[in-house]
Amino acid sequence: MKLQDYDFTLKHIPGKTNMKADILSWKEQVDTKEDNKDVQLLKNEMWTRKTTAKVTMLRKKVMTEESNIVKRIWRNNTREKEIVQALEKNDGLAWEEDGVAYMKERIYVPNNKELREEILKEHHDPVDIGHPGQHRMLELLKRTYWWPGLKKNVKRYVQGCFKCQQNKVQHQRKAGELHPLEILQKPWQEISIDIIEP
Repeated sequence: MKLQDYDFTLKHIPGKTNMKADILSWKEQVDTKEDNKDVQLLKNEMWTRKTTAKVTMLRKKVMTEESNIVKRIWRNNTREKEIVQALEKNDGLAWEEDGVAYMKERIYVPNNKELREEILKEHHDPVDIGHPGQHRMLELLKRTYWWPGLKKNVKRYVQGCFKCQQNKVQHQRKAGELHPLEILQKPWQEISIDIIEP
């Protein structure tokens, strides 16, 4: 409303050619040394106590869960063909330490269905992990564990997760509407065959 009193025209000048306006937007000598120097809204102690307590609790939980799994791995000393051959080669790819075999710098999980299922569950179902998809879950598992067919097991576990399938976003086009067949005027006017195979 205030600008109606003036007589002017607006002209668009592209950014590269509008050097005068660009120069005005540069602030060469801004002194930020004294800016908000004595302003503190929340004290640091308030955050550090809670954060360190949470991190400590989380570490203890993860450590106890992983140590329980490692104990179960240590008790179950069965080895599959691939790990036995890698240990015999002694090329640094696989080694054994304190009764636990390592393959590619990760803990080898023996062929025990319950143990592997528990590891998959711990890397997929907890709330803080949030039901990751196949790729993220595989990446989380590969940080610590290894076994033959890990990728296939992760894929099967994620595809079998009810919550994941329920919340999965469909990227396919919706199916079109059904078109009923025309009602014919005479018998044998049109012939169709449904082939059903076993």
